[in-house]
Amino acid sequence: MFDVIVIGGGAAGFYTAIHIAEAKPHLKIAILERGKDVLGKVKVSGGGRCNVTHAEFDPRELTKSYPRGEKELLGPFHTYCSGDTVGFFEERGITLKIEPDGRMFPESDSSQTIIDCFLGEADRLGIKVLKHSAVSEIESIPMEGAEMGWQITTIKHTYQSKKVVVATGSNPKIWKLLQNLGHTIVPAVPSLFTFNCKDERISGIPGVSTLAQVEVFENQVYISKITTKLKSSNGKSAILTSDGPLLITHWGLSGPAILKLSAWGARLLSGMEYRFKIRVNWLPEYNFEGLMGLFSEIKEIEAKKTVLRTKAVEVPRRLWTNLVRASDISETDKWADITKNQLEKLARQLTECELKINGKSTFKEEFVTAGGIDLKEVNFKTYESKKLPGMYFAGEVIDVDAITGGFNFQNAWTGGFIAAQAVAKSF
Repeated sequence: MFDVIVIGGGAAGFYTAIHIAEAKPHLKIAILERGKDVLGKVKVSGGGRCNVTHAEFDPRELTKSYPRGEKELLGPFHTYCSGDTVGFFEERGITLKIEPDGRMFPESDSSQTIIDCFLGEADRLGIKVLKHSAVSEIESIPMEGAEMGWQITTIKHTYQSKKVVVATGSNPKIWKLLQNLGHTIVPAVPSLFTFNCKDERISGIPGVSTLAQVEVFENQVYISKITTKLKSSNGKSAILTSDGPLLITHWGLSGPAILKLSAWGARLLSGMEYRFKIRVNWLPEYNFEGLMGLFSEIKEIEAKKTVLRTKAVEVPRRLWTNLVRASDISETDKWADITKNQLEKLARQLTECELKINGKSTFKEEFVTAGGIDLKEVNFKTYESKKLPGMYFAGEVIDVDAITGGFNFQNAWTGGFIAAQAVAKSF
């Protein structure tokens, strides 16, 4: 018999169990992990460095990085935010460093630092970590007095507990068990992914990165030959827009600009079966007309130089070469000799480059999904289920997810801390 069982040996599960044990040291607490190892996602996060959180310390600004959960997380972030996470690790001798893009990592640049911290704390606080304990059934059962408790059946044993915390992330089997208990589960779809694209304009130049603006268009309303006039027509506007660094890869497109689109458009892009068209502006500071004006000046100033070698704008050299060639401009064509039609083609390739997306790929080791327990069924002051008293949630088991950058972990830390305080107060 346990006082608290935490289902899920990941980031949210450990963080919750540690804070419950610190608040109420006498409680008997167990973590049930289905696999042979705990904290697997922590291990691979940030390329093995563990992107612990993000250096955004304003709760309202922090919520803007959550496509699902923005409104619901405002209150919780006022209770427990990024600064509190930094404090938690510093108290345990782990200093976090801030990278230029705001991501925060342990100074050791090793996820093992975070794993060792959690395992050490669990051991110090007497938390039982039970591996190979995949949960097959969750039942509400009567306890002593008028209270109800929980019976958790695993492949090995059956356990009883006064309170239960579910921190299993995107686990379809657990969602099914919770659905059987009366919860509404929002169907899961991938949330962080890169775009697959085969196109001569981006082939042969993997590793090229540049700032860009990216727009997504539905196939059925997309006109392949977009003119300036059509852009303002009804039904021809972008359904998603993003900007930031864009990375060309062996299989297509990645980088923050693409990952933001994948997160905010998770359900929309799933509905289109990851087949859609995008328009990339490789020069976000210019539109088509502005770039044509610049080219007219360059045509006079650089008249005797070849277009290919001049690189008249700030884009990576290899990308410029590909786009010039795609504009029917040869290696020997000089600025003085190219036609207005060729100039227009080049300006469109640079500011309205249309690419066909055909599928997706996982971003590094980040398996993030949109979906989970309906947010209306969670009390965000305590992270307790509104349907099942005595059951609490933490992490991605609920329908909250974020863009890349440490935000998904911050959701785990915040939910884990608040759930832990509520559980501790219930004893």
